[in-house]
Amino acid sequence: MTHHIDQLHPGMSASIAKTVTEADIILFAGVSTDVNPAHIDEEYSKGTMFGGRIAHGMLSASFISAVLANKLPGPGTIYLSQTLKFKAPVRPGDTVTATVTVKEVNVAKNRVTLDTVCTVGGKVVIEGEAMMMPPARAAKPAAGTA
Repeated sequence: MTHHIDQLHPGMSASIAKTVTEADIILFAGVSTDVNPAHIDEEYSKGTMFGGRIAHGMLSASFISAVLANKLPGPGTIYLSQTLKFKAPVRPGDTVTATVTVKEVNVAKNRVTLDTVCTVGGKVVIEGEAMMMPPARAAKPAAGTA
């Protein structure tokens, strides 16, 4: 369902949850060309501060985009900006819950600002803020025209 600017109000919220798989990490590495060994090499990763492999931060952040595009504001929404703070690693097998919450609505400019957060087991792994442009309503034909 698409939410237009006049249907949005502070406090509205939507979420999705996705378990990060081995295939997700490998496919994301291929698509993004980010082949950092922290993501794809277990032996290398054991020697890092994380003690093992971690998923790409932007892979987890992309789940925020999925909520914005599919749920709130929904299909047709245009992403204008996003801030991100990576707070904790996501590991293969973790289930990431991405949640967006409407913070501010500017009807005159057709802009909505949302708080964005990703959690794993209730722990915040990413937090930030997004600005979106919800889709415009289709113009209705004037009476007597077709």
